[in-house]
Amino acid sequence: MTQDATAFKEEGNNLFKTGDIQGALCCYTKALKLSENKSDNAILYRNRSACYLKLEDYSKAETDASKALDTDPGDIKARYRRAQALQSLGRLDQAFLDAQKCAQLEPKNKAFQDLLRQLGSQIQQKTSQQSSTDARVQQMFKLLIDSSTPQSDRQKAAQNLVVLSREDAGAEQIFRNDGVKLVQRLLESKYDDIVLSALRTLVGLCTGHQSRTMAIVNELGMEKLCAVMGSGEQAVSLAACHLLQVMFEALTEGMNKSIRGQDEAILPDPSRELHSMLRHLLDMLPSASVSGPGRDSAINLLVKQVPRKSQKSPNNSLTKWVIDQGLKNILEVAGTVPEMGNGPPLTDNSHMSSSVLLNKLYDDLISDAERENFNRICEEYVKQNFERTRLESKLRAIQAVSVLLQGPSDVGNLTLELAGIIETVISLCASKDIIHQQVAVETLIHAAGKAKRATFITANGVTLLKDLYKNSENDRIRVRALVGLCKLGSAGGTDFSMKQFAEGSTLKLAKQCRKWLCNESLPVTSRRWAIEGLAYLTFDADVKEDLVLDKNALQAMFQLAKSEDKTVLFAIGSTLVNCTNSYDVEKPDPQMVELAKYAKQHVPKEHPKDAPSYVEKRLVKLLEAGVVSALVCMVKQESPALTESCRECIARVFLALVERQEDRGTVVAQGGGKALLPLVTESTDKGKIKAAQALAKITITHNPQIAFPGERIYEVVRPLISLLHLECTMLQNFEALMALTNLAGISEKLRQKIIKEKAVSKVEGYMYEEHDMVRAAATECMCNLILSTEVQTLFLDKGSDRLKLLVLYSGEDDERLRRAAAGTLAMLTVEQPDLCARIPETTSHWLEILQALLLSDNQDLRHRGAVITMNLMKAQRNLAEKLMESETLEILSVMAKGGSPVPGPEARTAQQCLDLAMSYGLIQTGALAGEPRSEA
Repeated sequence: MTQDATAFKEEGNNLFKTGDIQGALCCYTKALKLSENKSDNAILYRNRSACYLKLEDYSKAETDASKALDTDPGDIKARYRRAQALQSLGRLDQAFLDAQKCAQLEPKNKAFQDLLRQLGSQIQQKTSQQSSTDARVQQMFKLLIDSSTPQSDRQKAAQNLVVLSREDAGAEQIFRNDGVKLVQRLLESKYDDIVLSALRTLVGLCTGHQSRTMAIVNELGMEKLCAVMGSGEQAVSLAACHLLQVMFEALTEGMNKSIRGQDEAILPDPSRELHSMLRHLLDMLPSASVSGPGRDSAINLLVKQVPRKSQKSPNNSLTKWVIDQGLKNILEVAGTVPEMGNGPPLTDNSHMSSSVLLNKLYDDLISDAERENFNRICEEYVKQNFERTRLESKLRAIQAVSVLLQGPSDVGNLTLELAGIIETVISLCASKDIIHQQVAVETLIHAAGKAKRATFITANGVTLLKDLYKNSENDRIRVRALVGLCKLGSAGGTDFSMKQFAEGSTLKLAKQCRKWLCNESLPVTSRRWAIEGLAYLTFDADVKEDLVLDKNALQAMFQLAKSEDKTVLFAIGSTLVNCTNSYDVEKPDPQMVELAKYAKQHVPKEHPKDAPSYVEKRLVKLLEAGVVSALVCMVKQESPALTESCRECIARVFLALVERQEDRGTVVAQGGGKALLPLVTESTDKGKIKAAQALAKITITHNPQIAFPGERIYEVVRPLISLLHLECTMLQNFEALMALTNLAGISEKLRQKIIKEKAVSKVEGYMYEEHDMVRAAATECMCNLILSTEVQTLFLDKGSDRLKLLVLYSGEDDERLRRAAAGTLAMLTVEQPDLCARIPETTSHWLEILQALLLSDNQDLRHRGAVITMNLMKAQRNLAEKLMESETLEILSVMAKGGSPVPGPEARTAQQCLDLAMSYGLIQTGALAGEPRSEA
């Protein structure tokens, strides 16, 4: 090996011994890049395999151990590590062979014998389980195939088959015993519960298993599965949708090169099956034989599975394929006017779902050429329909434009500017045909989204909308016209000084919206439009105040949040964000404000009723009205309408609701803690941070085991760690550290979760923070994490200043920081006595710092100082001598006497220190000031 490679290897060995596994892994990897000696490489691979085992990356551990054995088949350590990795990977037979060879080479090695016995027991258990599973599968098949079996028994057998399919052994046995053909027969059943069981069995077979999924797709055929999903029965349709989602996930994971790894050569490429599934889903969209809910399920699947999961991934080939092969089909759904009865069946959610899908596809495009292709297809569709002579075709074009404006608005604006479109929209608003009017007014409302469009419509459409609102005899038209007026009236946003309409107009509009909202005789779609209006008008603080005081309106809004109409979710979320003032507001620099006034430029003004005292009262009113249960129901919705932006709104509202400590109990009791967990993974980047901060606030003031019972508590760790980032505010850093401190104090399992998520180095970083409260919070967190051996070993590293930092912090003026640092030192010196000898080396002031702790007015600090003193004395006699030769002896003597009849913990610990000094022969009974103590 070269000298550098040897140095990296030695450094890796030292880091491994101190518990810095990640550091050791990096060193071994660097050494491998520099070394050209095969035998030395074998040792490095063996050592790196040990690192991967510690990090629980068993696949890589097995690979590295195999590489070491390729060079030196007699390397018993590498073989043992490979056996351990194979055991964790579930490949027990191969693990047994390696362990057997190790035991043959070193028969007296206890570790080898223990592993061999363990593997033998596991293999026997697995064999027994498989034989039992075989019998159960055969029994289920017999009951299901036999036509004479009573229906109740067949139903029970089908349910048992579902349970079996969820076990690895059961799923494999069902698949190998031609279970797919049986399930295919069950799908033909006239009983819905049998069909549901068949679908759920297939879910068990496909979950996480690419090759089985490919075989099932080919054997059953996508036509059959899509036909089941397109059926009218909602429960069956949803179950089929879930099955297809599981299949997508299994196939897309199979296409991931990093997952395929070494098996890439033997695993078939799933792209053909994947494209087949997408083709059939796209074909479902314009089909008249597919039910409305089935079509929504197909759109939902495309939303979830086609766009890239991360924008960092360069591969958007699925999106481009779907645009080329099926964008026209999506536009067919977007352009369908259900009331005209000449298109595929739609639900109230279909147009919203289509707009979400179109937006997701457009956002997933990378180059200008790709976006131009998308624009071209959309423009061609709108042109082809608009240029036809029949009015129905023109309405289809306008309806498609309306959906595009709700989704990729840039594309919608381009199509809206095509010759004759906007003029036709304006003219159709005056049509006597209700359907024509409805399509035109909705398009007009969506077109008012941007400032330039709002200005144009304010000039050309306000009078028309007012006339429709006042004179139309149809409530559907009136409520839509009202929303158009609301949208135009809110163009100034939260800026109190910029309003489109006269003083009091927005309050009148809002009053009418609340009236429509509370009118239960209206259809849900019309009441939804009333909330759309409030979403715009609640930028005005007067409107917010009126809304939260109207209990009936709040209850009506929350009931709609729990309804089947998913299109209302974003409007409700936006309204609540406005009412709680949980939107981001950048306060202008005072100097810039003065300059703007001097230059006679516009300066935004805040409404007096947007002051914190008003916002706090509104939050109380919303909580009393049951806002938490409404938000919880909104989070549970499985619909494309629950977009990332919608989730961000919900996260913002939750954060506002838990701002006051006294309100957090109400939020937790009504399910808010559980509802926040999915928001930290499925939202915008801002939404994830807001949800994580809300979780932190709850975890700080509530018992996490009650707020997040069972395994749910472990899901809180990662979101909290995400707040330990430079892009987060200092408050978010502080609250995350406080919350992690609480979690780290609960159990070793939670501490291990925090360590595994690589939080320790981040916590250490914040211990150097200049902000006093953040630095103290980080040290408190470390105080609880130090209970784990892995963290303790970090302080054994002689090359770091970790121990020195704790000693110095124990002498700081900040009492909270001193208490945390001294507590950490006290526990460290108990668990790692070797560190005691190094404390005097950290700083020449160590003795003064220790004595200052013993003399503190704070009882906790005195106790911590006494514990550290006793640990130092126990560790080494020469340390005890140094302490007894100093003023520490006199301080301990005074502490031991105490000032109360019942000695406190610090007095008892001080007495133990003196007793230890006497046992060393460093002091004698009666040698101290005060009453002599007897030898007894």
